[in-house]
Amino acid sequence: MRRSLEVWKMGTVNYLEALKLQEKLASDRKALKITDTLLSLQHPPTYTVGKRETVHNLLIPDSELKAIGAELHYTQRGGDITFHGPHQAILYPIVSLRDIGLGARKYVEKLELTMIELASMYGVKAQVGRRCETGVWVDDRKIGAIGVRISSGITSHGLAFNMDPDLNYFKHIVPCGIADKDVTSLKKEADVELPAEEVIQEKLIACFVKIFGYSDVILKDKSKL
Repeated sequence: MRRSLEVWKMGTVNYLEALKLQEKLASDRKALKITDTLLSLQHPPTYTVGKRETVHNLLIPDSELKAIGAELHYTQRGGDITFHGPHQAILYPIVSLRDIGLGARKYVEKLELTMIELASMYGVKAQVGRRCETGVWVDDRKIGAIGVRISSGITSHGLAFNMDPDLNYFKHIVPCGIADKDVTSLKKEADVELPAEEVIQEKLIACFVKIFGYSDVILKDKSKL
């Protein structure tokens, strides 16, 4: 069975704008108005808290966020506090799990595999975390985060892979609620010269398409929206 995916390449998008867009697309996907859709983008510096509202894992007062050029937003995704910012590749899949025949756990495993495969292309051996450690790791250093929302079988939110973000932003949080662990990036771990970030983001999309088994891909440049 041939499966179609529409990919929106969006450039840098404000977090709240991306959130509203995901909500609209998820509603349209549920109503069968659109096919499975993948948003590929980056955010300005933003801390997000999941539905468990573990804001205690933010280590600086809200009042200081403006000074470091960051925003804080509360979301309905799973997972703990995390950071999104420039030089981090983000994928937000708006897909019907029923149509692709996956349960929630298998879906998350495939998101992890997407990032593991991308890292391997640049000679970096990444793996899933130990029990209760979500995301993707290089030894004890986290390189990719996952936080998803599933409503009526339709996914939103997704994954964030560190290409070369400013890792100092992670010092102000307990990333994903896991203390005493470092955060890393592809730039820090790879022994090879990396291509332009746009190329890495395109490779990440290609890994997603392959691992989730899409046969027809429609690319749309939405960066000028």
